[in-house]
Formats: sequence, C-alpha cells, structure tokens
Amino acid sequence: QVQLVESGGGLVQTGGSLRLSCAASGIIFSAYAFNWYRQIPGKQREWVASIGSRGTTNLVDSVKGRFTISRDNAKNTVYLQMNSLKPGDTAVYYCNHLNTWGQGTLVTVSS
Repeated sequence: QVQLVESGGGLVQTGGSLRLSCAASGIIFSAYAFNWYRQIPGKQREWVASIGSRGTTNLVDSVKGRFTISRDNAKNTVYLQMNSLKPGDTAVYYCNHLNTWGQGTLVTVSS
C-alpha cells in the first residue's frame, strides 16, 4: 500500500521560502513520477509540479522561476522548494502519485 506523508508547511512572510517534503513508502520509489498539487479553500485542486522517474520536471507557469521540484531516491522523498512566496501561494499542498494522495501540508504566506 502506497503512503505519502507531506511536511514542511508553515507561516512565512511575502518573499520568504519554504521547502516541502513528501516521504513515500510501499512503492519502488525510483521507478515512478510524483506530483505536487495545491488547493485554496473554496477552489479546485491545482497541479503545481511534476517530476519523472529520471528527474524530468514540469511546473505550472505561475510558479516557474520561484519553485523547484526535486527528488532523493535514496530517501524515497520528493521536495518542493518554494522561493519568493506570494500571498497567492497560500494553500494546502498535496503530494500525489496516481490515485494516492498525502494528507496535505498548509502553507500560509502573509502580506
């Protein structure tokens, strides 16, 4: 059974940085792609970033140049480094693999 556990959220001021982590278990981690999504209360969940098994990355336009997705296969962990944070980035961030979702971690950016 695949499990994903996010961590690293918190409160940060505009322009600040956070690094989210997603620890995976129950899966041959290095063989698969993973995604980060986010959801603002009252809105649909939005895809943010993906990383393939070979490290190929894609990001939504609104975070390009500010966010970076990476992975550490030795630690079975995916990261989302978020820099130059804006109030509009405030959301619950979720790690995803196929139909499996983590519990989410809240990121709040104050103005």
